[in-house]
Amino acid sequence: MTDSDRFNQAIERFDAAHREDPNLFEGMPAQLLYAQHMTQWLDRLYPHASEPLRLAARCQHIRRWMIPRSRYPMTRSGYHQWRTALYSFHADTAGQILRDIGYDDATIAAVQSLLRKEKLKSNPDMQALEDVICLVFLENELALFAPRHHEQKMIDILRRTWKKMSPAGRAAALQLQLPPHLRGLIEKALGPRPQGGPEPS
Repeated sequence: MTDSDRFNQAIERFDAAHREDPNLFEGMPAQLLYAQHMTQWLDRLYPHASEPLRLAARCQHIRRWMIPRSRYPMTRSGYHQWRTALYSFHADTAGQILRDIGYDDATIAAVQSLLRKEKLKSNPDMQALEDVICLVFLENELALFAPRHHEQKMIDILRRTWKKMSPAGRAAALQLQLPPHLRGLIEKALGPRPQGGPEPS
């Protein structure tokens, strides 16, 4: 099997898992659509991305529906517990698929590290993946997410999102064609904080 064949087989295996998502959006399994958006943004922003990064982008949320948010307390600490559990679950699930296909241990470890969100400040691939995650959120999820929360919470979320992105990611975000009310939220998030306002965490 060539490297190209192995990569294509991995993508096919990831997408087969995504198609099992019972949650539909625009007539498609939600996680398959999300994975396609991730790949599209990665290709657009980082066309020379490494193979581990391309693999990680495609399986970022693999089988996410199997660990629902409702399994954890509806608190801030419960949210972080849920996210931590998801990171390990995604890494383990992707690792098994890659191992079955015949990927080497070093590539598998690199993909799993990205899925666990390790070394954001020191690994360029991790920063690139974070840029793509944030851009997919802003372009494809913000419109559905915003109405569920009051304005100040959305501003805080957008500030935290902005803090995660590199200059390249921020530049791409500013070029997004968003509805006026969403662009207005971003402008408020990027504006000066009220006197004594909290820094994004």
